Amino acid sequence: MKTWNRRDFLALSAATGAASALPLKLNAAVKPVEDFTFLFITDCHLQPELNAAGGCHQAFAKARTIPSDFVIQGGDHVFDALGVSRDRATSLIDLYTKTEQHLGMKVHHTIGNHDCFGVYPASGASPTDPLYGKKYFEDHFGKLYYSFDHKGVHFIVLDSIGITADRGYEGRIDAEQLAWLAADLRAIPSATPVIVSVHIPLVTAFDAYVAPAATAPAHHGLSVANAYEVLPLFEGHNVLGVLQGHTHINETVIWKGVPYMTSGAVSGNWWHGTRLGTPEGFTVVEIKGGKLVTRYETYGFQTVAPQNT
Repeated sequence: MKTWNRRDFLALSAATGAASALPLKLNAAVKPVEDFTFLFITDCHLQPELNAAGGCHQAFAKARTIPSDFVIQGGDHVFDALGVSRDRATSLIDLYTKTEQHLGMKVHHTIGNHDCFGVYPASGASPTDPLYGKKYFEDHFGKLYYSFDHKGVHFIVLDSIGITADRGYEGRIDAEQLAWLAADLRAIPSATPVIVSVHIPLVTAFDAYVAPAATAPAHHGLSVANAYEVLPLFEGHNVLGVLQGHTHINETVIWKGVPYMTSGAVSGNWWHGTRLGTPEGFTVVEIKGGKLVTRYETYGFQTVAPQNT
């Protein structure tokens, strides 16, 4: 179990003159923070093969036993919409939507790279297809990035998927979203607790755990290529944590007091067993006394095709 707490960046001077010089939002009342629990469930990679649907049912049944206010889905709902036909992609999202109903609670969705339709030329899809790329996700789950408030905590859900000109993807937060993020943070009192969800990690040490590939990848896909533009926006805010997916491992890296917590995957090693020592599971997140506490829950899935890494 891990407990994290940001320092209060807003210790205001007792002098009236100093306080009056602060921007109005810093003096705005911060809503009281209540204790609550939510689930971060990521990388389901739902497909009809490998008993993935049965595994998701099993994971969601375990999730239902944990009293929680809601779920944040961290991306990669299906496997895979990038390189398959429209019929296959439609059947995958239909299967996921039906399976998710077994969670029995509100779900906030984060887009993952595998949730983009037809990007790979192998799909046979044209960029003019009405479902092409992120439209596939938007039609089923709504906005690509957004924020919401719950019991005194401000949640921000980001779109970390950059579709490249050569029909690939990279980790990227685009300029329009960066401007939105800056405005969203400016609109709240700086002492407000903030939790961020993003699929491709903003901060990760994943490259330290595996040998480099024989051939360098065409795009920066394991982390957000322009994270250096995102991270400064969090400074001066009470960011309790950033929840991440994509790499299917449990990892926490602390940068400037903010824990960047990558969660293991519901699918483990893409339904083939353990991924670099992290079994199939999801993360339970508790807010207690304004602090963020997490634990990883496994659910006992047994793969029919073990390929542990």
